[in-house]
Amino acid sequence: MTGHMSKVRVGFIGAGGMAREHTKALKTMGDVEIVAFADVARERADAMAAQFGAKAYDSPAKLCQEAGVDAVYILLPPFAHGDAERAALASGIPFFVEKPVGLNLGLSRELAAEVERTSLLTCAGYMNRHRHSVNAVRELLVQDPPVLVHGGWIGGSPKPGPDYSITHWWIQKDKSGGQFVEQVTHTVDLLRYLCGEAEEVFAYAGRGFNTGIAGYTIDDSAVVNIKLRNGGVANLMACTASNAGGGVWLDLYAHNTACRFSGWEHSVTIHQTGQPAQEIQGEPDIFTLEDRIFLDAVSSGDRSLIRSPYPDAVKTLEISVAANESLATGKPIMLSN
Repeated sequence: MTGHMSKVRVGFIGAGGMAREHTKALKTMGDVEIVAFADVARERADAMAAQFGAKAYDSPAKLCQEAGVDAVYILLPPFAHGDAERAALASGIPFFVEKPVGLNLGLSRELAAEVERTSLLTCAGYMNRHRHSVNAVRELLVQDPPVLVHGGWIGGSPKPGPDYSITHWWIQKDKSGGQFVEQVTHTVDLLRYLCGEAEEVFAYAGRGFNTGIAGYTIDDSAVVNIKLRNGGVANLMACTASNAGGGVWLDLYAHNTACRFSGWEHSVTIHQTGQPAQEIQGEPDIFTLEDRIFLDAVSSGDRSLIRSPYPDAVKTLEISVAANESLATGKPIMLSN
Protein backbone atom coordinates (compact mmCIF):
# COMPACT_ATOMS: atom_id res chain seq x y z
CA MET A 1 0.00 0.00 0.00
CA THR A 2 1.43 3.38 -0.94
CA GLY A 3 0.29 6.95 -0.36
CA HIS A 4 -2.52 7.94 2.00
CA MET A 5 -6.19 6.97 1.85
CA SER A 6 -8.67 9.86 1.89
CA LYS A 7 -10.66 8.05 4.58
CA VAL A 8 -9.89 4.81 6.37
CA ARG A 9 -12.98 2.60 6.49
CA VAL A 10 -13.02 0.69 9.79
CA GLY A 11 -15.00 -2.30 11.04
CA PHE A 12 -15.33 -3.65 14.57
CA ILE A 13 -15.51 -7.33 15.53
CA GLY A 14 -16.80 -7.21 19.09
CA ALA A 15 -19.21 -4.47 20.15
CA GLY A 16 -18.72 -4.39 23.93
CA GLY A 17 -16.89 -2.07 26.31
CA MET A 18 -13.62 -1.89 24.39
CA ALA A 19 -15.49 -1.04 21.19
CA ARG A 20 -17.03 1.90 23.03
CA GLU A 21 -13.56 3.04 24.16
CA HIS A 22 -12.02 2.86 20.69
CA THR A 23 -14.99 4.42 18.88
CA LYS A 24 -14.74 7.41 21.25
CA ALA A 25 -11.33 8.09 19.78
CA LEU A 26 -12.14 7.22 16.17
CA LYS A 27 -15.24 9.39 15.93
CA THR A 28 -13.08 12.48 16.55
CA MET A 29 -10.86 11.68 13.54
CA GLY A 30 -11.98 13.32 10.33
CA ASP A 31 -10.12 10.85 8.13
CA VAL A 32 -11.77 7.76 9.64
CA GLU A 33 -15.18 6.27 8.84
CA ILE A 34 -16.73 3.61 11.10
CA VAL A 35 -18.75 1.44 8.74
CA ALA A 36 -19.42 -1.99 10.28
CA PHE A 37 -19.88 -3.99 13.48
CA ALA A 38 -20.11 -7.72 14.19
CA ASP A 39 -20.79 -9.36 17.54
CA VAL A 40 -21.81 -12.79 18.80
CA ALA A 41 -24.77 -10.93 20.39
CA ARG A 42 -26.38 -9.39 17.31
CA GLU A 43 -28.28 -6.83 19.39
CA ARG A 44 -24.97 -5.28 20.53
CA ALA A 45 -23.77 -5.01 16.94
CA ASP A 46 -27.11 -3.48 15.90
CA ALA A 47 -26.97 -0.93 18.74
CA MET A 48 -23.42 0.19 17.93
CA ALA A 49 -24.10 0.27 14.20
CA ALA A 50 -27.13 2.50 14.76
CA GLN A 51 -24.95 5.07 16.55
CA PHE A 52 -22.64 5.46 13.56
CA GLY A 53 -24.92 4.84 10.59
CA ALA A 54 -22.94 1.64 10.08
CA LYS A 55 -23.98 -1.88 9.09
CA ALA A 56 -24.27 -4.84 11.47
CA TYR A 57 -23.10 -8.31 10.49
CA ASP A 58 -23.67 -11.80 11.87
CA SER A 59 -20.06 -12.97 11.66
CA PRO A 60 -16.48 -11.75 11.29
CA ALA A 61 -16.25 -13.47 7.90
CA LYS A 62 -19.25 -11.62 6.50
CA LEU A 63 -17.96 -8.28 7.77
CA CYS A 64 -14.53 -8.84 6.23
CA GLN A 65 -15.97 -10.09 2.94
CA GLU A 66 -18.80 -7.59 2.46
CA ALA A 67 -18.17 -4.34 4.37
CA GLY A 68 -15.35 -2.97 2.23
CA VAL A 69 -13.20 -2.08 5.22
CA ASP A 70 -9.57 -0.96 5.12
CA ALA A 71 -8.93 -2.10 8.69
CA VAL A 72 -10.70 -4.06 11.40
CA TYR A 73 -10.61 -3.90 15.20
CA ILE A 74 -10.81 -7.30 16.93
CA LEU A 75 -12.07 -6.65 20.46
CA LEU A 76 -12.91 -10.03 21.98
CA PRO A 77 -12.48 -11.95 25.24
CA PRO A 78 -9.36 -14.15 25.30
CA PHE A 79 -11.26 -17.39 24.66
CA ALA A 80 -13.10 -16.04 21.60
CA HIS A 81 -10.17 -15.46 19.26
CA GLY A 82 -9.49 -17.35 16.04
CA ASP A 83 -12.35 -16.86 13.61
CA ALA A 84 -11.95 -13.07 13.54
CA GLU A 85 -8.22 -13.17 12.85
CA ARG A 86 -8.68 -15.87 10.21
CA ALA A 87 -11.36 -13.76 8.51
CA ALA A 88 -9.07 -10.72 8.40
CA LEU A 89 -6.17 -12.82 7.12
CA ALA A 90 -8.32 -14.43 4.41
CA SER A 91 -9.39 -11.00 3.17
CA GLY A 92 -5.98 -9.37 3.59
CA ILE A 93 -7.38 -6.74 5.97
CA PRO A 94 -4.98 -5.10 8.47
CA PHE A 95 -6.19 -5.68 12.02
CA PHE A 96 -5.84 -4.20 15.48
CA VAL A 97 -6.41 -6.76 18.24
CA GLU A 98 -6.89 -6.00 21.91
CA LYS A 99 -4.76 -7.68 24.55
CA PRO A 100 -4.31 -10.44 25.40
CA VAL A 101 -4.35 -11.75 21.84
CA GLY A 102 -5.75 -15.11 22.88
CA LEU A 103 -5.76 -17.90 25.43
CA ASN A 104 -4.86 -20.88 23.25
CA LEU A 105 -1.12 -20.43 22.67
CA GLY A 106 -1.00 -23.01 19.89
CA LEU A 107 -3.73 -21.20 17.96
CA SER A 108 -2.08 -17.82 18.50
CA ARG A 109 1.23 -19.16 17.21
CA GLU A 110 -0.49 -20.50 14.09
CA LEU A 111 -2.08 -17.11 13.47
CA ALA A 112 1.25 -15.36 14.06
CA ALA A 113 2.92 -17.61 11.49
CA GLU A 114 0.20 -16.74 8.96
CA VAL A 115 0.57 -13.03 9.70
CA GLU A 116 4.29 -13.31 9.02
CA ARG A 117 3.77 -15.44 5.88
CA THR A 118 1.32 -12.93 4.38
CA SER A 119 3.12 -9.82 5.73
CA LEU A 120 -0.23 -8.49 6.96
CA LEU A 121 -0.06 -5.21 8.89
CA THR A 122 -1.21 -5.86 12.47
CA CYS A 123 -1.15 -4.15 15.86
CA ALA A 124 -1.90 -5.41 19.37
CA GLY A 125 -3.37 -3.18 22.07
CA TYR A 126 -0.29 -2.80 24.25
CA MET A 127 -0.79 0.96 24.37
CA ASN A 128 1.86 1.58 27.03
CA ARG A 129 4.56 1.02 24.40
CA HIS A 130 3.54 4.40 22.94
CA ARG A 131 3.99 6.36 26.17
CA HIS A 132 6.76 8.96 26.40
CA SER A 133 7.56 7.78 29.94
CA VAL A 134 8.05 4.20 28.82
CA ASN A 135 10.23 5.03 25.84
CA ALA A 136 12.41 7.41 27.84
CA VAL A 137 13.14 4.61 30.30
CA ARG A 138 13.71 2.11 27.49
CA GLU A 139 16.48 4.29 26.06
CA LEU A 140 18.22 4.43 29.44
CA LEU A 141 18.03 0.68 29.99
CA VAL A 142 19.69 -0.16 26.67
CA GLN A 143 23.06 0.79 28.19
CA ASP A 144 22.15 0.00 31.81
CA PRO A 145 20.11 -3.24 31.80
CA PRO A 146 17.84 -4.04 34.75
CA VAL A 147 19.09 -6.31 37.52
CA LEU A 148 15.75 -6.55 39.33
CA VAL A 149 12.15 -5.76 38.37
CA HIS A 150 9.08 -5.71 40.60
CA GLY A 151 5.56 -4.86 39.49
CA GLY A 152 1.92 -5.48 40.19
CA TRP A 153 -1.70 -4.90 39.36
CA ILE A 154 -3.76 -4.97 42.55
CA GLY A 155 -7.55 -4.59 42.50
CA GLY A 156 -10.67 -5.41 44.45
CA SER A 157 -13.07 -8.35 44.40
CA PRO A 158 -15.22 -8.60 41.24
CA LYS A 159 -18.70 -7.16 41.69
CA PRO A 160 -21.68 -7.54 39.36
CA GLY A 161 -22.51 -4.31 37.53
CA PRO A 162 -24.33 -3.02 34.46
CA ASP A 163 -22.11 -5.00 32.09
CA TYR A 164 -21.91 -8.15 34.24
CA SER A 165 -23.62 -10.31 31.60
CA ILE A 166 -20.92 -9.19 29.15
CA THR A 167 -17.90 -9.41 31.48
CA HIS A 168 -18.93 -12.53 33.41
CA TRP A 169 -16.31 -14.38 31.33
CA TRP A 170 -13.59 -12.41 33.16
CA ILE A 171 -14.05 -14.37 36.41
CA GLN A 172 -13.93 -17.76 34.65
CA LYS A 173 -10.39 -19.01 34.23
CA ASP A 174 -11.12 -21.14 31.18
CA LYS A 175 -12.44 -18.02 29.41
CA SER A 176 -10.14 -15.21 30.59
CA GLY A 177 -7.07 -17.10 31.73
CA GLY A 178 -7.35 -15.24 35.02
CA GLN A 179 -6.20 -11.77 36.03
CA PHE A 180 -2.53 -12.35 35.24
CA VAL A 181 -3.32 -13.34 31.66
CA GLU A 182 -6.08 -10.82 31.00
CA GLN A 183 -5.02 -7.71 32.93
CA VAL A 184 -1.44 -7.97 34.16
CA THR A 185 -0.53 -8.76 30.55
CA HIS A 186 0.17 -5.02 30.19
CA THR A 187 2.90 -5.28 32.83
CA VAL A 188 4.24 -8.50 31.32
CA ASP A 189 4.48 -6.75 27.97
CA LEU A 190 6.32 -3.79 29.48
CA LEU A 191 8.77 -6.22 31.07
CA ARG A 192 9.61 -7.56 27.60
CA TYR A 193 9.63 -4.11 25.99
CA LEU A 194 11.95 -2.62 28.61
CA CYS A 195 14.10 -5.58 29.62
CA GLY A 196 14.16 -8.01 26.71
CA GLU A 197 12.99 -11.61 26.52
CA ALA A 198 12.41 -14.01 29.39
CA GLU A 199 13.57 -17.61 29.59
CA GLU A 200 11.81 -19.15 32.61
CA VAL A 201 8.62 -18.62 34.66
CA PHE A 202 7.60 -19.94 38.10
CA ALA A 203 4.36 -18.95 39.84
CA TYR A 204 2.33 -19.33 43.03
CA ALA A 205 -1.38 -18.50 43.50
CA GLY A 206 -3.54 -17.42 46.44
CA ARG A 207 -7.06 -18.86 46.58
CA GLY A 208 -10.07 -19.11 48.87
CA PHE A 209 -10.45 -15.43 49.84
CA ASN A 210 -13.13 -14.32 47.37
CA THR A 211 -16.30 -16.20 48.23
CA GLY A 212 -19.95 -16.07 47.20
CA ILE A 213 -19.26 -14.93 43.62
CA ALA A 214 -21.25 -17.05 41.18
CA GLY A 215 -19.12 -18.63 38.46
CA TYR A 216 -15.83 -17.45 39.99
CA THR A 217 -12.92 -19.77 39.10
CA ILE A 218 -9.92 -17.41 38.75
CA ASP A 219 -7.13 -17.10 41.31
CA ASP A 220 -7.49 -14.42 43.99
CA SER A 221 -3.81 -13.53 43.68
CA ALA A 222 -0.60 -14.64 42.04
CA VAL A 223 3.12 -14.00 42.29
CA VAL A 224 5.05 -14.79 39.14
CA ASN A 225 8.84 -15.03 39.12
CA ILE A 226 10.51 -14.51 35.76
CA LYS A 227 14.13 -15.14 34.79
CA LEU A 228 15.31 -12.76 32.09
CA ARG A 229 17.75 -13.65 29.33
CA ASN A 230 19.98 -10.71 30.31
CA GLY A 231 20.60 -12.37 33.69
CA GLY A 232 18.17 -10.20 35.66
CA VAL A 233 15.08 -11.39 37.50
CA ALA A 234 11.52 -10.08 37.88
CA ASN A 235 8.60 -10.60 40.23
CA LEU A 236 5.13 -9.58 39.04
CA MET A 237 2.06 -9.66 41.29
CA ALA A 238 -1.66 -9.88 40.64
CA CYS A 239 -4.55 -9.56 43.07
CA THR A 240 -8.28 -9.31 42.60
CA ALA A 241 -9.25 -9.47 46.27
CA SER A 242 -7.86 -6.27 47.85
CA ASN A 243 -10.87 -4.04 48.60
CA ALA A 244 -9.06 -1.51 50.79
CA GLY A 245 -6.56 -0.32 48.21
CA GLY A 246 -4.18 -1.34 45.44
CA GLY A 247 -2.95 0.04 42.15
CA VAL A 248 -0.62 -0.50 39.23
CA TRP A 249 3.16 -0.12 39.41
CA LEU A 250 6.43 -1.27 37.91
CA ASP A 251 9.83 -0.73 39.54
CA LEU A 252 13.08 -1.34 37.64
CA TYR A 253 16.54 -1.36 39.22
CA ALA A 254 19.76 -1.27 37.18
CA HIS A 255 23.37 -0.42 38.19
CA ASN A 256 22.93 3.34 37.85
CA THR A 257 19.23 3.74 37.10
CA ALA A 258 16.11 3.18 39.19
CA CYS A 259 12.65 3.83 37.79
CA ARG A 260 9.19 3.69 39.33
CA PHE A 261 6.11 3.65 37.11
CA SER A 262 2.84 4.26 38.92
CA GLY A 263 -0.82 4.32 38.00
CA TRP A 264 -2.72 3.13 34.97
CA GLU A 265 -1.26 6.07 33.04
CA HIS A 266 2.30 4.88 33.88
CA SER A 267 3.81 8.15 35.06
CA VAL A 268 7.44 7.56 35.98
CA THR A 269 10.06 8.84 38.41
CA ILE A 270 13.61 8.23 37.16
CA HIS A 271 16.63 8.23 39.47
CA GLN A 272 20.15 8.13 38.02
CA THR A 273 23.38 8.10 39.98
CA GLY A 274 24.57 11.64 40.64
CA GLN A 275 21.60 13.32 38.93
CA PRO A 276 18.37 14.93 40.17
CA ALA A 277 15.19 12.85 39.91
CA GLN A 278 13.20 13.21 36.69
CA GLU A 279 9.40 13.03 36.50
CA ILE A 280 7.49 12.19 33.31
CA GLN A 281 3.70 12.19 33.40
CA GLY A 282 1.75 9.51 31.56
CA GLU A 283 -0.64 10.49 28.79
CA PRO A 284 -4.30 10.55 29.93
CA ASP A 285 -5.81 9.68 26.54
CA ILE A 286 -3.59 6.84 25.40
CA PHE A 287 -6.29 5.06 23.35
CA THR A 288 -6.51 8.04 20.99
CA LEU A 289 -2.72 8.02 20.52
CA GLU A 290 -2.63 4.26 19.96
CA ASP A 291 -5.51 4.34 17.48
CA ARG A 292 -4.02 7.26 15.58
CA ILE A 293 -0.73 5.41 15.16
CA PHE A 294 -2.42 2.22 13.90
CA LEU A 295 -4.66 4.02 11.43
CA ASP A 296 -1.79 6.18 10.17
CA ALA A 297 0.12 2.97 9.50
CA VAL A 298 -2.87 1.54 7.61
CA SER A 299 -3.28 4.73 5.59
CA SER A 300 0.40 5.17 4.72
CA GLY A 301 1.60 1.58 4.76
CA ASP A 302 4.41 2.63 7.13
CA ARG A 303 4.93 -0.42 9.35
CA SER A 304 7.67 1.30 11.37
CA LEU A 305 4.91 3.11 13.30
CA ILE A 306 3.73 -0.17 14.88
CA ARG A 307 5.46 -1.07 18.15
CA SER A 308 3.45 -4.21 18.94
CA PRO A 309 2.69 -6.32 15.86
CA TYR A 310 0.66 -9.48 16.41
CA PRO A 311 3.57 -11.97 16.36
CA ASP A 312 5.39 -9.96 19.04
CA ALA A 313 2.25 -9.89 21.22
CA VAL A 314 2.14 -13.70 21.07
CA LYS A 315 5.50 -13.72 22.88
CA THR A 316 3.90 -11.74 25.71
CA LEU A 317 1.07 -14.28 25.79
CA GLU A 318 3.61 -17.09 26.11
CA ILE A 319 4.83 -15.72 29.46
CA SER A 320 1.27 -15.42 30.80
CA VAL A 321 0.30 -18.91 29.68
CA ALA A 322 3.52 -20.26 31.19
CA ALA A 323 2.54 -18.70 34.52
CA ASN A 324 -0.76 -20.62 34.43
CA GLU A 325 1.07 -23.81 33.50
CA SER A 326 3.40 -23.31 36.46
CA LEU A 327 0.42 -22.75 38.76
CA ALA A 328 -1.11 -26.00 37.53
CA THR A 329 2.05 -28.12 37.72
CA GLY A 330 4.00 -26.52 40.55
CA LYS A 331 7.06 -26.50 38.30
CA PRO A 332 9.15 -23.83 36.55
CA ILE A 333 8.33 -23.47 32.85
CA MET A 334 11.01 -22.88 30.23
CA LEU A 335 10.04 -20.51 27.42
CA SER A 336 10.65 -21.18 23.75
CA ASN A 337 10.69 -17.62 22.37
